[in-house]
Amino acid sequence: MADGSDTTPTAEQTVAGQTPNGLVAGIQSFAAGHGGAKAVIEYVGKRGARIVLVGEDGAWADQFADSTDVARLACAKAGVAVENEWERELMDQMRPSHDLWRSMSRRTLAR
Repeated sequence: MADGSDTTPTAEQTVAGQTPNGLVAGIQSFAAGHGGAKAVIEYVGKRGARIVLVGEDGAWADQFADSTDVARLACAKAGVAVENEWERELMDQMRPSHDLWRSMSRRTLAR
C-alpha cells in the first residue's frame, strides 16, 4: 500500500472499535461505588493489559483489556485518571482486605 492510503489502518481506528462496553461499565461502576478512582495500567504480555483501579476509599480491583491502548481508552471513556506509575501516595491509599491477606498467606505456606 502506498503511504497516505485511505485503507491503511491507524492506531486510533483500530483501538476505537475495540473498547468493550463491559470494560468501560465495570470501570465506571467501581469508581462510582468507591468515591472515584485512579488507574494504573500494566502490560502483561500476550494477555494484554491489567488495569488496577484504586478507589478513594482504599478499595482496589482489576480489569483486563486486550492492549494498553484499549485500557487507556476505556479509562478515558469511564472518566478515570490514569497514573503513569505506582506513586507512593497511591500505594499508601490501597487497603487490602482481610480475605486477600489470608489468601496470600495460604499461597506462601502451601509451597
